[in-house]
Amino acid sequence: MNCSRAVAACCLWRLRTGRLQPLSAYGRRISVRFCSSGMTLDNINREAVDRIIRVDHAGEYGANRIYAGQMAVLGRTSVGPVIQKMWDQEKDHLKKFSELMVAFRVRPTILMPFWNVVGFALGAGTALLGKEGAMACTVAVEESIAHHYNNQIRTLMEKEPEKYEELLQVIRKFRDEELEHHDIGLEHDAELAPAYTVLKSIIQAGCRVAIYLSERL
Repeated sequence: MNCSRAVAACCLWRLRTGRLQPLSAYGRRISVRFCSSGMTLDNINREAVDRIIRVDHAGEYGANRIYAGQMAVLGRTSVGPVIQKMWDQEKDHLKKFSELMVAFRVRPTILMPFWNVVGFALGAGTALLGKEGAMACTVAVEESIAHHYNNQIRTLMEKEPEKYEELLQVIRKFRDEELEHHDIGLEHDAELAPAYTVLKSIIQAGCRVAIYLSERL
């Protein structure tokens, strides 16, 4: 996706949040809403939304740390601009979920310091295997994230999809961009990484554990 298309897509799918209403002297509840969908703190399944926003924020944070690790090793190589472009999109993803955490008063996972270290180590460690290793990591992680986003989309569609429409749009947009990253990894020789199948399986097993823990802790 070139720069102009990325900007257009961002504008098209941008999530708009309404203002927080001040807390009254009588303790009236604060209401937060999405402008067009009417999604508020009072009419959503808080448990489901909390889990979705918390784990997605953690996942995008971890992805940012992975790309940071890759850039630390490969930033000055020919593949550096490719990694940087994907990282820039992940930064946008993280920014959006950070905004949603504030808007819907969702606490972050307590494992953030752990994902900080592990994400960077995974990115740098696979990059030390060369361009192919870094791209194998990208394929494994982005495939796992896209699968995870698809599960969230199904969950919200089974509830009241019209109520969660704008949240669904955000997740769908990010899912599609993760799949783009997955395809970029394949185009840049991910499958030529040493022990590609084993490496991919190990990374995806780690992703499943990370998702499970970040939803709950």
